[in-house]
Amino acid sequence: MRFLIWGLRLLVLLFLFAFALKNTAEVTLNLFFDRALTLPLSLLLLMTLALGAILGILAMLLPYFRARREAARLKRELARQADANASPAPSTPPSPDVEPTPALPGFSIFPSRRDS
Repeated sequence: MRFLIWGLRLLVLLFLFAFALKNTAEVTLNLFFDRALTLPLSLLLLMTLALGAILGILAMLLPYFRARREAARLKRELARQADANASPAPSTPPSPDVEPTPALPGFSIFPSRRDS
């Protein structure tokens, strides 16, 4: 599978290289204030692609960091709730003299101490 992916990458690279070689004609890009920039068409297309990718990444950074901040806030809140709901362990064990209260009247799983 790894060789298939590398082969596909190589094929795309060769296609883009052939595209660049076929589009070497000079084009003039007219800018503001009577400025002009003359570049090969393939270079202009590559620059446009790079600029679009950079703008797309920048547009996604704000929602990405907002979601990360929200996830961190929710994790802290969940940890705080878990700490609040955790019952503290008893510091001393119950005294052996105390008989536990039976769950049902007349029924106990513990032997009665009065018999001894």
